[in-house]
Amino acid sequence: MTAIASTLTSLPFTQLRRNRYFYLYYDGFYAVLCVIALAAMYFGHHAPLIEHWDARFWLLLPLAMHAQILCSVFIHNCTHTNFPRAINRLVGEICGVVVLTRFASWEVIHQRHHRYSDDVEKDPHPVVSSYWAFTVKTIVGVEKQLQAIYFDLYGDTPANRRYEQIRAYVSYATNLLLVATWYVFLGPLAFFCLFVPASIVGFLHLVHFNWSTHNAVSPEHDFKPVNLNHGYYRIGNVLWHGIYMHANHHKRSNLFNPARMKDSLPITPPLGG
Repeated sequence: MTAIASTLTSLPFTQLRRNRYFYLYYDGFYAVLCVIALAAMYFGHHAPLIEHWDARFWLLLPLAMHAQILCSVFIHNCTHTNFPRAINRLVGEICGVVVLTRFASWEVIHQRHHRYSDDVEKDPHPVVSSYWAFTVKTIVGVEKQLQAIYFDLYGDTPANRRYEQIRAYVSYATNLLLVATWYVFLGPLAFFCLFVPASIVGFLHLVHFNWSTHNAVSPEHDFKPVNLNHGYYRIGNVLWHGIYMHANHHKRSNLFNPARMKDSLPITPPLGG
């Protein structure tokens, strides 16, 4: 029971350091879970969540977008074990399923971001001035940095490079199974009209959060964690537990809401303000 409890409460990066094959077990578990869920829905004649569209369902779209963003906020907090230990991993895994990344990749990548913040080679998402260029670098950089993390732990050898290729393919296949599971569970209408738009907005918001809170608009390219609390950011801090107070977060990552940090670091004023 001790080993099971440790597995259910420790962070994925901790488990990766202990077991070089962690990701194959992790993704394999999710792949099997998705196959079981798909089979159960097929043989159980599962009905779509929404069978007939009603224009009033559009009112649910802002709520779905908010839920997606909130799930990323909660994963962020789970990465820093800011929920009670007994439920921290569980909350992270549930939210990881909603945002499709799954918790492990989110947590492992984010730990590297804190270790190498704004390092152009080692940060998974080093900031550049253009938001859209940063978006592309983020998408490309995640897989590159996942491999770099493995090589840092276990060595950059031909055998490990072959393993990482296999690991990547297993991960992509698991992602497809997870998407298929959501599609069958929700049905075409709810999936394409609510889940997909909310997922896209949630992803673009996550990228914008990482971009804006590292001083992306600085004319001097002084990229570093900053606290933002004006305009849209002030509203975001209220809705999403102070996420834009990012300098505070990098100083005290154990705070669920960094806006409540005593002796807060300075707030960066609007450009030209």
